[in-house]
Amino acid sequence: MIELKNVSKVYGNDVVALSNINLSIERGEFVFLVGASGAGKSTFIKLLMKEIEPTSGSIVVNDTDITSLKRKQIPYYRRKIGMVFQDYRLIPTLNVYENVAFAMRIVEASHREIRKRVPLVLSLVGLSDRYKDFPNQLSGGEQQRVALARAIVNNPSFIIADEPTGNLDPDTAMEIMNLLDDINKAGTTVLMATHAQQIVNDMKKRVVAVEKGQIVRDERKGRYYDEN
Repeated sequence: MIELKNVSKVYGNDVVALSNINLSIERGEFVFLVGASGAGKSTFIKLLMKEIEPTSGSIVVNDTDITSLKRKQIPYYRRKIGMVFQDYRLIPTLNVYENVAFAMRIVEASHREIRKRVPLVLSLVGLSDRYKDFPNQLSGGEQQRVALARAIVNNPSFIIADEPTGNLDPDTAMEIMNLLDDINKAGTTVLMATHAQQIVNDMKKRVVAVEKGQIVRDERKGRYYDEN
């Protein structure tokens, strides 16, 4: 589903962010991307989001080489991706329902589809009774639940979660992780960049560790740190 072939990214001042990355992620996998700050995780995500271009190599997503996409095709590609961020990125002037519906309006869904789909995903994340509330009336965990609902409302082929638990207490973080796990078990591929060692260790998913722009470890049911 996602395949990086010999991907490197060198920034303008000869800073090597990624070096000769080769990685395949199958449909339905849950993959943790771990590593210290500056290891290359953010560059990895920006490449998948088509925010930056690789210096060399190819990136294939759903049988499409996204490195060859034209500028006008990029918004349509991004519509197939669900994004979840550490800082939620909700629109403060829209209520919960409207924040989630906004993602459907971007892809020009009909009013009928929106009225049917939004309540369903709000139910899935446990926020049916908060649909009229605005972001500033919600806790951090509730805001992240809204962000998750927004990420899945258009049935994306995969979700990229960038430190989604970074601003949450441990109990709330595990609630969010359980939701992501449920979404994954329903068939959605999940790639999550994180520093949350305990979460990675508890979840026992595939772990891809990046260090100085290179993949140094790729383990099924892995841990944050190599035990050896």
